[in-house]
Amino acid sequence: MQNDKFKILDVIRQDTSKQNYPLTLSVGIAYGDEDLAQLALTSQSNLDLALGRGGDQVVVKSKDGQARFYGGKTNPMEKRTRVRARMISQALQELFKQTDTVFVVGHSRPDMDAIGASMGIRRIAQMNGIDCRIVVDPENLHSDVERLMEATANDPELANAIITPEAAVAAATDQSMIVMVDHSKPSITAAPDLYEKLSSRAVIIDHHRRGEEFPDNPMLVYIEPYASSTCELITEMFEYQPTGVPAINKLEATAMLAGITVDTKSFSLRTGTRTFDAASYLRSMGANALMIQNLLKENVDSYIQKNHLIDTIEMVATGMALCTGEDDRIYDPVIAAQAADSLLSLSGIEAGYVITRRSEDQIGISARSLGDINVQVVMERLGGGGHLSNAATQIKDHSVAEAKQMLIDAIQAVAEED
Repeated sequence: MQNDKFKILDVIRQDTSKQNYPLTLSVGIAYGDEDLAQLALTSQSNLDLALGRGGDQVVVKSKDGQARFYGGKTNPMEKRTRVRARMISQALQELFKQTDTVFVVGHSRPDMDAIGASMGIRRIAQMNGIDCRIVVDPENLHSDVERLMEATANDPELANAIITPEAAVAAATDQSMIVMVDHSKPSITAAPDLYEKLSSRAVIIDHHRRGEEFPDNPMLVYIEPYASSTCELITEMFEYQPTGVPAINKLEATAMLAGITVDTKSFSLRTGTRTFDAASYLRSMGANALMIQNLLKENVDSYIQKNHLIDTIEMVATGMALCTGEDDRIYDPVIAAQAADSLLSLSGIEAGYVITRRSEDQIGISARSLGDINVQVVMERLGGGGHLSNAATQIKDHSVAEAKQMLIDAIQAVAEED
């Protein structure tokens, strides 16, 4: 079955898609261990991994090997229900009752979705009478997040709730809880020391497909690859919070709507009906569209750098464009991501890749597509991941030229498999 890439997945999906309710299959397989109980545990965790990545796929793993993924090539359909949002809200409320302080943390170099989601969780904790701190590393903030941080100065209560990772580690107790938003990999969290201290009391809320690296035994996991953004998932939870307490304020609603706007490229990608429902709720709570526009403005330098990258465009396959930065110049990852997004607005381009140097020893690749080309499977071959239409990876100790060749090889390998 491995040799024919688990074609059974395609057979079942295609045969049932003609009916009213298409079915997909998810499988977890483990082998190579003489202990049957251990095999059962591993195969179950492989199945959880397949489902956490959006289903319609097989995860195979030998005793000491890497997990291998098959399938998962379809664009995930919107299939989560409001029942799940309510259940997660209730479970979160129960966990809050066993907690003295909640620390909510996004990924390193946070974007609007991570910061907006953090503000949403803080408000939900407050509605339940729990103290919550937002952990933000003030180093390496992108311009839009910096503008938002400046805007929070007008809200002293919110400004005082934003603390550094060092302050969070000092304040955390055995009864504290860490909520990881917009990421599930401990290695990319903005507060690794805080995670180490509270790893047994972790909650994960994310909209990216789950990878192999994942916290051990988290208290609660809410991963929905079908959602546009983490802000969308958290907005849905407000409906199930206690009434009669102050709800989300205008600044928080604006930050969350900005998070949805950024992750959907202004409601053009990965946007379902629930995305508009969440945006409508935030707008009704006072989200300011003009402020969002001002927050998301590009500065002149990054605009020039982005256009400089686009200037290097070359077509590496039908509908696939590639841009590369110089080997001796370090680019901001956000600029590379924006350049990849911009490629999709050009006629004849279905997928765009941008390769840049991120640090002395690290190359970053940003990959974007309009949905017909699966860039996630390409990035996974290079040790990264993400969404079908939005993925990335980092490669250590290679030149830009070497990374470019590795990417072209990966694109060809995926094309041959299809």
